[in-house]
Amino acid sequence: MQFGIFTVGDVTADPTTGRTPSEHERIKAMVTIAQKAEEVGLDVFATGEHHNPPFVPSSPTTMLGYIAARTDHLILSTSTTLITTNDPVKIAEDFAMLQHLADGRVDLMMGRGNTGPVYPWFGKDIRQGIPLAVENYALLHKLWHEEVVDWAGRFRTPLQSFTSTPRPLDGVPPFVWHGSIRSPEIAEQAAYYGDGFFANNIFWPKEHFRRLIDLYRDRFEHYGHGTRDQAVVGLGGQVFMRQNSQDAVREFRPYFDNAPVYGHGPSLEEFTEQTPLTVGSPQQVIERTLSFRETFGDYQRQLFLMDHAGLPLKTVLEQLDILGEQVVPVLREEFAKGRPAEVPDGPTHQALVTRRDTEAREQEVTA
Repeated sequence: MQFGIFTVGDVTADPTTGRTPSEHERIKAMVTIAQKAEEVGLDVFATGEHHNPPFVPSSPTTMLGYIAARTDHLILSTSTTLITTNDPVKIAEDFAMLQHLADGRVDLMMGRGNTGPVYPWFGKDIRQGIPLAVENYALLHKLWHEEVVDWAGRFRTPLQSFTSTPRPLDGVPPFVWHGSIRSPEIAEQAAYYGDGFFANNIFWPKEHFRRLIDLYRDRFEHYGHGTRDQAVVGLGGQVFMRQNSQDAVREFRPYFDNAPVYGHGPSLEEFTEQTPLTVGSPQQVIERTLSFRETFGDYQRQLFLMDHAGLPLKTVLEQLDILGEQVVPVLREEFAKGRPAEVPDGPTHQALVTRRDTEAREQEVTA
């Protein structure tokens, strides 16, 4: 089981002081947060991709490459990479390069994003969002798994005898998650390729995401990648903690009420009831997170959103201390209890290399 954090990289005024950090401050803070995540024993740091204010992470591989040079163990990921508006050739090259620089500590999450205008900004049609996601990923998959590619499709110029460079580290591409909050087509796509499915269940009730995850698990088994319990699932979450739950609610409320993604909507109490947002004590976060397994089954990766809505860096670092010292150790122990042996661990580069080599030996024996 892997635990980590993801950032949306918003530049938001602190509602308690009125101060807005500069873009430079926010970018540097994200790097500090990633380093802190490794320091407190987390497994993953993931950054979103946005191309509009109030967000700053427009170049995830640049940021993750910088973080790779300043960390030793942290898996570096995205949340998400825009498969619809990025050129699949450039994704293949950029993430293979990052994979080499980070010695394999890289995976990525494909998604369509939640900003409609990004499509025309990059010359695409939002009405073709799903077909773009399907076709572009098919090409990316081909570029990483075939050394010489001939290809033609609807949305970009054809390729003839093209080789994407550098080739993936050890001949094994980065692990891919397909992220979705609403689209069964994306769950189907993840299952077809035997990739991971990440349900960023931070906005809607659990019943909605359970349907998507169940579909993914069933189709994963249908395509012959393993049993439905062996499908690779990731979940999102949001937490804010203080040792006293009343203190947590009182401190976080103004940030929630003014958050760019859900502020001025449902109340904090309504949102915590309907979504995974947990504002309270470390024990409450532990209990709420453990309940996810009852709804979604055993899963592989849990990411928390912690640095949004104008929270000052000092507060975010305090939250990471609590998460790493009081919450994650308990979650690791509890999630391990009763976990069936056939349920896979969270994906790592070395595990993927080992699986590739094992499958190759098995094929040699049966040949």
